[in-house]
Amino acid sequence: MNTKELLKKVRKIEIKTKRLSNHIFGGEYHSTFKGRGMTFSEVRQYQYGDDIRAIDWNVTARYNEPYVKVFEEERELTMMLMVDVSGSESFGTSVQFKRDTVTEIAATLAFSAIQNNDKVGLILFSDQIELFIPPKKGKSHVLRIIRELIEFSPKSSKTNIEEALKFLSSVMKKKAIVFMLSDFIDENYMKTLKIVGNKHDLTGIRIYDKFDEEIPNLGMVPMLDNETKEVRLINTSSKSLRNKYKANALRLKDEFQNSFKKSGLGTINIRVDENYVKKLLSYFKNKA
Repeated sequence: MNTKELLKKVRKIEIKTKRLSNHIFGGEYHSTFKGRGMTFSEVRQYQYGDDIRAIDWNVTARYNEPYVKVFEEERELTMMLMVDVSGSESFGTSVQFKRDTVTEIAATLAFSAIQNNDKVGLILFSDQIELFIPPKKGKSHVLRIIRELIEFSPKSSKTNIEEALKFLSSVMKKKAIVFMLSDFIDENYMKTLKIVGNKHDLTGIRIYDKFDEEIPNLGMVPMLDNETKEVRLINTSSKSLRNKYKANALRLKDEFQNSFKKSGLGTINIRVDENYVKKLLSYFKNKA
């Protein structure tokens, strides 16, 4: 992709996702993810309806009329986007590839964060850490994140969620809002997930294609495994094969759901041909 095409694609995603974050997710994001607490702002004269517990008695005595302390939310938070860039993300059979949906959702979340003056960082992972962008504020920083999501070429095509979680723990010492976007075609990450979940507000967003869960009857078909790059001739007319494929997909889905639930963490399941706006809004409202 040349520079002109890249900038055009970045601009297209910016327009779409910024509109969503401004008009839909800004307020929901703010009310869902609270700041660290309340910090003192100023004192002002008492007004009818003010809580008498907020009266500043020292200032009241000095001026011989009631004054109250005003507090405001200490808002600044840090959002980390953990994005799976393994080979299986470059798969899609309907509207678009999983990776395209991941990019749109990540961009929407990032714009929601900077709209609330929060920092945003990015971790791209496969079975290794492909890229780490430390958290910063500002539109130009978010646009850099979107550019990387669009054009980054990973070194590996495999997946290791556990290693990504370990890296997050090593670089983020303070509590962060974390969204992990992946198809979660991996296993044995529950132990590390629980440790990370004790420190960070982590949500797993599972992006999947309908054929990740069920293979159609198409006869003998050559299939490429995007992670191993192995091509095999598959007899999709075999009912037992289709049942095994479906059972394995459901097992991985259950591992995702159970791992996050047992760790006290939230999950969202979004199929690439579904409206992710409704799914995100519903999650934010239930979490608030």
